[in-house]
Amino acid sequence: MDFNPRVSQQFRGGSSQQKGRSTSTKKAEETDFMRLSDNEIAGCISDIGMPFTAADLQKPNPQQIQLVFEWFAELLISATRETVEPAMRAAADDVCGEYMDIIPGDTRNLMGFYVSLRRLLEECGIRDFSFQDLLKPTHDRLQRIFSYIINFVRFRESQTGVIDEHFNKAQMTKNRIEQLYAENQQMEIRFEEMKKSRKAMEAEVREKESRNNQLKARLRELKDGQEKVSGRLDHVKQEKTRLTEILGDRTTAALAVKQESMKLKPYVLSSPAALASSLSELSVSLTADKATIDALDRRTRALQTSADTFSVVTTDVVSCTKLLEEVSSELQKEEEEASKAARHHDALSDRGNNVREVERTELLLQRQLAKWHERTEKLRHNAGEKAQAAKERTEELRTVHRKLTEERGEKGREMERRRMADLKENIENEIHSAHDEFLKMDSHIKLYVTEMEQMV
Repeated sequence: MDFNPRVSQQFRGGSSQQKGRSTSTKKAEETDFMRLSDNEIAGCISDIGMPFTAADLQKPNPQQIQLVFEWFAELLISATRETVEPAMRAAADDVCGEYMDIIPGDTRNLMGFYVSLRRLLEECGIRDFSFQDLLKPTHDRLQRIFSYIINFVRFRESQTGVIDEHFNKAQMTKNRIEQLYAENQQMEIRFEEMKKSRKAMEAEVREKESRNNQLKARLRELKDGQEKVSGRLDHVKQEKTRLTEILGDRTTAALAVKQESMKLKPYVLSSPAALASSLSELSVSLTADKATIDALDRRTRALQTSADTFSVVTTDVVSCTKLLEEVSSELQKEEEEASKAARHHDALSDRGNNVREVERTELLLQRQLAKWHERTEKLRHNAGEKAQAAKERTEELRTVHRKLTEERGEKGREMERRRMADLKENIENEIHSAHDEFLKMDSHIKLYVTEMEQMV
């Protein structure tokens, strides 16, 4: 092979180029297409306000890397070790109780922050993020993780309008739901208060209705008594008039009798027998008149007693009339309160209808919110499907690239084999030609030696 140095150098150069090409192909296959360079990653991290260089990425410090992760988490999901501290402290208190100091606070907060960060990185496409990436980070892992996060941030910034639009719609819907919920709570409180006031008013109305019924029954009884007393009063007045007339007639008759007796007195004195008979008659008539007068006196006293009774009854009737007027005013007030209660009942019905309308509106808004959630889920599902399709397409392209690389390698190896065969054939031909030349030179030398020997 040292006989033809040009061909030997060509063979060596071709083999070294093939080895370099295969090595670069393997590195290209191992490198993720979404990875960014160290300088680009360092520049992006520095742009968000965190001093960072490519040397920090190549020789990572766990504390600095944790700060960078915390910076990204605060930027994207507003999660830091301080924000997860209350929840982790409450969880440690529930789990450990009085022994919660066994786990240091920094470690506990770092574990809570790791959970939030892993959820964020799963959304970014990092499925194999582990706690080791926080405690013992490596350059290769950090380059891949930071590249995915930066690409996610760039995609998020490119879709800021759509994200803000859906976020604003969701926020408006949330605010509307909270407002309707607060109004519903206020309506429910007012509804409960109106129910209580309605129950109190119904109790008062029932009490007043029972009292009204009692007053109506008492009024009917008083009316019946008034009619009876009025009838008796009229009858007594008529009887009093009749007896007064009789008393006047009797008095007139007694006066007339006295006058006649005075006239007949001179004639009676002249005859003792006639006087005795007239005296007996007069005594009889006097006795009868006395009896009549006594009866009339008793009748008069009875009539006076009846008149006094009638005056008392009249006073009672007047008081009953006043009581009836008061009952009428109370009844009027009761009717006004009943109308007010009816108006309150109508207002309560209207408020109940408003509450039902608010509940119906709340159900509609909840349905709209569910629809928006479904649309959001559909969009996420579609985005996931697109991402999966892009991933599958990427895998297909990688497979095609791998196949093309393999075919290229096969073709290169075939060409190398052909080149080797050609080189071998050329070398053999050169060896044969050199051997022939050697034989020719040998024969020439032998011939020359024989000629020299002959000349000597």
